[in-house]
Amino acid sequence: MRYIGERIPRREDRDLITGRARRVADLDVPGTLELAFTRSPLPHARIRAVDTAEARAMPGVAAVWAAADLPAQAARPAPGEGGPPPRPLLATGKVRYPGEALAAVAADTRAHAEDAAERVRFDLDPLPVLDDPVAAAARDAPRLFDGRSNVAEERTFGGPADDVFAAAPVVVEAAYREQLVLPMSLEARAVLIRPDGADRFTVWVSHQAQHRMRDGVAAALGLAPERVRVIVPATGGAFGAKSQVFPEYLVAAHLARHLRRPVRWSEDRAEAMLAAPRGRGQHQRVRLAAGTDGTFLGYELLIDADIGGYPHTGAFVPMMTGAMSTGAYRTRRVHTRVRCVLTTTAPTTSYRGAGRPEAAYALERTVDLLARRLGMDPAELRLRNFIRPEEYPYLTPTGRTYDSGDYATALRTALDAAGYARVRAEQVRRRREGGRPLGVGIATYVERSGGPPDSDEFGSVEACQDGTFLARSGSTATGQGHLTAFAQVVASALDVELDRVRVVEGDTAEVPYGFATFGSRSMQVGGAALWRAAEALVAEARRRYAKELGVDAAEVSYAAGRLVCGDDSAELGDLVAGTGPLRADERFAPPQAFPFGAHVAVVEIDPDLGTVEVRRVVAVDDYGVVVNPMIVDGQGYGSIAQGLGQALYEQAFADPCGLPYATTLLDYLVPTAAEMPPITLLETSTPNPNTPLGAKGAGEAGCIGIPPAVVNAVCDALDVDHVDMPLTPETVWRAMRRGGP
Repeated sequence: MRYIGERIPRREDRDLITGRARRVADLDVPGTLELAFTRSPLPHARIRAVDTAEARAMPGVAAVWAAADLPAQAARPAPGEGGPPPRPLLATGKVRYPGEALAAVAADTRAHAEDAAERVRFDLDPLPVLDDPVAAAARDAPRLFDGRSNVAEERTFGGPADDVFAAAPVVVEAAYREQLVLPMSLEARAVLIRPDGADRFTVWVSHQAQHRMRDGVAAALGLAPERVRVIVPATGGAFGAKSQVFPEYLVAAHLARHLRRPVRWSEDRAEAMLAAPRGRGQHQRVRLAAGTDGTFLGYELLIDADIGGYPHTGAFVPMMTGAMSTGAYRTRRVHTRVRCVLTTTAPTTSYRGAGRPEAAYALERTVDLLARRLGMDPAELRLRNFIRPEEYPYLTPTGRTYDSGDYATALRTALDAAGYARVRAEQVRRRREGGRPLGVGIATYVERSGGPPDSDEFGSVEACQDGTFLARSGSTATGQGHLTAFAQVVASALDVELDRVRVVEGDTAEVPYGFATFGSRSMQVGGAALWRAAEALVAEARRRYAKELGVDAAEVSYAAGRLVCGDDSAELGDLVAGTGPLRADERFAPPQAFPFGAHVAVVEIDPDLGTVEVRRVVAVDDYGVVVNPMIVDGQGYGSIAQGLGQALYEQAFADPCGLPYATTLLDYLVPTAAEMPPITLLETSTPNPNTPLGAKGAGEAGCIGIPPAVVNAVCDALDVDHVDMPLTPETVWRAMRRGGP
């Protein structure tokens, strides 16, 4: 029974589509109080007073807390020398981004909680706005934290290459801006915490890392982790932005303990657009040196990353940009400097691709700039500089060891599918005879999948007496189709029918350990752990059956759920009935893997309006061995949609007062089905040599390759060096009026 590579329909979809799947906001837990927050209307201010008296007197209110009302154990200790600035649960002393919580209200209904939150009175003394990381990093910039630099962290990758740039025949330089965007998941953040007596708690949360959440809540409450049970119900998307333990969650935990009642916080869209974490947010300066034949000699990338008012995970994400700054090329000298800068914006977090889109954008835009300077075809320039298949494993100048790849084949496949030669010929005809500007853009990428180096995942497979199998995974589904794909893995490893395998995850009472689901690691790490657990289960069953028969384990064979030794045989369920529970647990930590691909975008520009019509997108991606192509295709379409959103529409920008401009989806544009162009998804396959499945990460490619491909296409159509994202009609119209390189 082999299910690897089969397009098995997702078994979880019926409940999701019919509404039987329950999300945090749907749960009916008796006695639940609803939580609302009073949030700062200023991005940066000194707190003179917060008065909760009027709010406490409102109908239905059970508690109102400002920072001064928090239990003693809720106060965050100051970090040691060199540690990150502390992030209070409720704003203390200052507010450092718009929407930072000043007070929390627990009431019997959401309406009562929100009404009371509006009655919290406060006195804020405005301080300077710092919403630009370059300006905030200046020595004379106002400090968000007294006595601390706004540069929260700085790191370099590779080594200085000034000598290369001084001697190179050709050097191109550019500056790019990766705008802040909102991780616009269908369901915003949500948590429900119920006291279960004797300092035990059950937590339902929309999250990506249930064990991290358990440990965070337990630590905040001063409890052993086993006294907190975390359950992740159906989750409406996450994209990296739900893998943290947010201050709002811990406020809810303290209130639940104090009031001895369940407390729920369910973030609405307006609240999320004001105060939820942002993604991206980098200012980049680049230099690329080359020979006259186009051979890359050196590359430099200097990053000022906007990490918002508190470091949070935003200080980790830009480091992945630095680590992956070399892309698919044999550039021997690379220097990347990353500065993580505190600003008066909401903290940034990991967002689909998390550092790799930023790296690909800087590099792929600059490769096109070099092609323009040299008068070379951008496809030929890339092919000339790719790492070759025989060079793997390949150690990059930034310290990453690429496992496998064939970048040239991916690019050639994409060019053929896009009709590259025909588009170029049509472009020449239009420029000669007239017609709408037509452009074609290319982007190649290498991404890192698997999570942090050496991070593991848990997998367990148990044989049941009824002949079924229970697979437990430490991964956490937020819409990826784990219940189907993981069942395919276990059924294939055990050589049994798919419907005999049940998958359990997202519950710390059922699964003893889990790392997380992010960084395209679910199948590469979590799936591999399940495969190894299934193999270990079979090995243990053979040993146990051999012992029963008094023979060597080598004499026992296994197939299709049955053990065979000569004329004797037994189902695994029978073995469990006769000898007791049969279960194998594994924790697997493979090296990081490096999926790759090539994306091509064809665009047409309306010269009167400046609108960009994406005529076609071709994505050729290499994820190693794919378990369920239908699920991977869905990930491809979704990530391409988000990549198009960043390229064309999305921007979480602030007004002159430092406040978010977009407060509804009328102000913050995301692509809908009507804006999606024709998409061709193709794959090459170079198996991962470091896992039993051969899988690499899938799911983030479109966010990585599509933005530079689309911007390259627009610049090609307009014959200009650069246009900043998002490519709004006004931006493109102004670029057309400027014209030329």
